[in-house]
Amino acid sequence: MGEAVEHPALKYFRKERLPHVWCAGCGTGQIFHYTVKAIEELGLDPDRVVWVSGIGCSGRIGAYWIGDNMHTLHGRPLAFATGIKLARPELKVIVHGGDGDLASIGGNHLIHAARRNVGLTVICVNNFNYGMTGGQVSPTTPLGSVTTTTPFGNEEPPFDLCDLVASAGATYVSRWTTFHARPAINSIKKALQRDGFSFIEIVSQCVTTYGRRNRMGDGPQMMRAFQRMSVTKEQAARMSEEELRDKIVVGEFVDRQRPEFSAMKRELMKMARGG
Repeated sequence: MGEAVEHPALKYFRKERLPHVWCAGCGTGQIFHYTVKAIEELGLDPDRVVWVSGIGCSGRIGAYWIGDNMHTLHGRPLAFATGIKLARPELKVIVHGGDGDLASIGGNHLIHAARRNVGLTVICVNNFNYGMTGGQVSPTTPLGSVTTTTPFGNEEPPFDLCDLVASAGATYVSRWTTFHARPAINSIKKALQRDGFSFIEIVSQCVTTYGRRNRMGDGPQMMRAFQRMSVTKEQAARMSEEELRDKIVVGEFVDRQRPEFSAMKRELMKMARGG
């Protein structure tokens, strides 16, 4: 037998906190890897990259990052991250949050951080439910899906989070799934090189709660389902609403320039001081 090879992401992982809390097959560990891969490929100094997260499965992701991190209140990571960016604008600030954390209790922070164009890279781990607290319905749960609080199928239309933040003013917006490893890494790299509010939604498998209740199989089976369900935005433009019902539209949706919030704040303070 050959010598065991260490996973390349472990050099950025706080090994003293192993074993991690995620279920077998969960996609959050993949998204940790995609994030550190982007940081590594850009050659960024980990001491100048801060991770901020809230509560939930993906809320634990920052606690494993080898650099500085903040594990904050449920729904409030964007408020904390905004404070960091205003105080230390030279830092790269990455926010990881789940669909419940960012779009439900934290929804107001999400739209206003996008509106202000705060220089943050926000990675939304969308697993379609509140995975850590029992598998309840979330703002992104697809129509008809079974959760603990929708045992007969979800009757509420889900948020399209990319449309939401694009309308609010985000300057970079994309969506991928855990199956789309390289496109997701490239989007994180692009976001980290931008000044304004960047939002990357990554549809992720939750095997234990959402996947089990909706009979989607294990982690690899859910990823294969994401592959089958995904269509590009160009393909989606040629499809009817009915054809798109069970599809995941992937790609880059917004890539534009706007003045960044913390830079505008510094300029206004300079003007107020007569500088």
